[in-house]
Amino acid sequence: MSEVVKLERHDNIAVVTVNSPPVNALSAAVRGGIFDGIKAAIDDPQVQGIVLTCAGRTFIAGADITEFGKPPKPPGLAEVLSLMESSPKPIVAAIHGNALGGGLEVALACHYRVATKDAKLGLPEVKLGLLPGAGGTQRLPRAVGPELAVKMIVGGDPISAEVALKNGLIEEIVEDPASGGEAFARKVVAEKRPLRKLRDDDSKLAAAKADRSIFTNAVAALTKKARGLEAPFAAADAVGAAIDLPFDEGLKKEREGFLKLMNGDQSKAQRYAFFAEREAAKISGVPEGTKGRNVARVAILGAGTMGGGIAMSFANAGIPVTLVETGEEQLKRGLGIMQKNYEATAARGGIPADAPAKRMALINGVVGIENVGDADLVIEAVFETMAVKKEVFGKLDQYAKPGAVLASNTSYLNIDEIAQSTKRPQDVLGMHFFSPANVMKLCEIVRADKTAPDALVTAVSIARKIAKVPAVVGVCDGFVGNRMLAQRGKQSEKLLFEGALPQQVDAVVTKFGMPMGPFAMGDLAGLDIGWRSRKDRGIKSEIADALCEAGRFGQKTGKGYYKYEQGSRAALPDPEVEKLIDETLLRLGRKKRVVSDDEILERMMYPMINEGAKILAEGIAARPSDIDVVWLYGYGWPIYRGGPMFWADTVGLKHIADRLAFYAKETNDPSLEPAPLLRRLADEGKTFASLAAASKAA
Repeated sequence: MSEVVKLERHDNIAVVTVNSPPVNALSAAVRGGIFDGIKAAIDDPQVQGIVLTCAGRTFIAGADITEFGKPPKPPGLAEVLSLMESSPKPIVAAIHGNALGGGLEVALACHYRVATKDAKLGLPEVKLGLLPGAGGTQRLPRAVGPELAVKMIVGGDPISAEVALKNGLIEEIVEDPASGGEAFARKVVAEKRPLRKLRDDDSKLAAAKADRSIFTNAVAALTKKARGLEAPFAAADAVGAAIDLPFDEGLKKEREGFLKLMNGDQSKAQRYAFFAEREAAKISGVPEGTKGRNVARVAILGAGTMGGGIAMSFANAGIPVTLVETGEEQLKRGLGIMQKNYEATAARGGIPADAPAKRMALINGVVGIENVGDADLVIEAVFETMAVKKEVFGKLDQYAKPGAVLASNTSYLNIDEIAQSTKRPQDVLGMHFFSPANVMKLCEIVRADKTAPDALVTAVSIARKIAKVPAVVGVCDGFVGNRMLAQRGKQSEKLLFEGALPQQVDAVVTKFGMPMGPFAMGDLAGLDIGWRSRKDRGIKSEIADALCEAGRFGQKTGKGYYKYEQGSRAALPDPEVEKLIDETLLRLGRKKRVVSDDEILERMMYPMINEGAKILAEGIAARPSDIDVVWLYGYGWPIYRGGPMFWADTVGLKHIADRLAFYAKETNDPSLEPAPLLRRLADEGKTFASLAAASKAA
């Protein structure tokens, strides 16, 4: 047999075992091994039943994504599945761990399936901008019915063994995959059960064939949030083909849909994002084999919006938290909000009914910083001013145990300066969570000048443990995300002085795929925050200041750049704002002009990309993909555009550099001049991706 697949015969049962760590992915070697193993078992006259199982921690967890985009190597998966499905001898898939993507498609081509109780079964291809390409969209609806199939294929989330059993995807839950699979195969052989080939069984499609709304309603519910994405709709079409067409025609339609998505820009962007996220967890400049410190308990300073959200993230992962406040009242308020958030999620069915009590029990609310003594990681989430942060870190020297990692949740302050206020700068770094911290996936890990390698490794691994996507960045004002965002903010403000309106700018940005435009975002955050900060620094911003002077602070006052009806978050354009802008421009002697949507898009996006080039040149981010991870998971950049640096490569760096030079001249703004790195890459006809390739080669 092959090196990664072995065949054993236990009297009349053949056992084909895949052993290709770590996840038994469907590489060419695995596909070939399964094909040869099954064929040998079919040809062996003494074999009456066949079990397909896997060694290690999981069943086949999917395709080998390193083969994506490369010429296909035989045998193709469809060929392997066709051999299995047409086997005259029963084949039982014995599943443990994950049967995902191609792994579940392999199981669906078997005649029977059994699984351990902790197994997960799913078709998550949609998350890579694809649809299942080896019969998944045709066999799964026949196994579980179109409603659940749509949920699994269009939604992309796996189901448990219990749900799989209830819906007929598996026949039995077993203790051990190999022995359980073999026992089931013996039963099938002894009872001479007929082979169930899903391709020939349309019984579960009957209801949807008679009433197509069963299918269309399920699709509508799942594509509600799929704004701008192609794959969920293509996947739904493929499932529809299972209802409308004979099996082989449905397969053909599935294949066409798969190839179209595979070669399209969206899937390329989504596959890039998948690898970028994994790449971000690799820390450059850390000695090989550096182990993280043990984190059994965490202390969080501050029970406000950020501190509470961070505490929930740890409790969600089962990590005990000491939540520290300066007074009983603030503590009570913070704990009350967290309890309410959990209860609301449970009411929606997002977490089990007993989860709020279990998770709150992990959070110990206390008053006084002296209570941090037993924490291995302390995260400060106090007021965003340097003086307050320094005072807190000075006190941590006194109360935190030696070797505890000390992290600041600052969104733009200098971590090196904060670290200087302690006697242990090697333990200090930034862990910048995004609001709401219990929901947003990004955590910018800020490496300070003196941060010890093992402290950095600890922060990255704990971020992953609490289901965050970590991205390591260097110290500068605003780090990666907020530093780039500031450039967009500057341009959005300038556009108002040139004749654009808030609703026009926001519409361009949301049409591009961002969840919100800059002005709606300002209203949500509160315009008074920026106003206070400008006054502190002696800076004026005529339009924004005039809005604040008129008491328009955003959503909280029902008026900002937009107006908001009582109890609604819907931003409505306000003629009063237009009037206020006109009066300000008149007073300043500024002339309005018609600003095109194309110009708005370029001035919103290109200056951020320019800033990204500076961030790379300064070494604040190690790779262009790290910048993209920050934007994908911290700012809602549309995943189907892959991140700002990936998108810039698709637009073309020469075009971007030329347009920036044009706007620098037109608007008399030297800060828009192309950054040296951007200009060099543009002149050489290169991409940001070429930087990553060059550093890997080195």
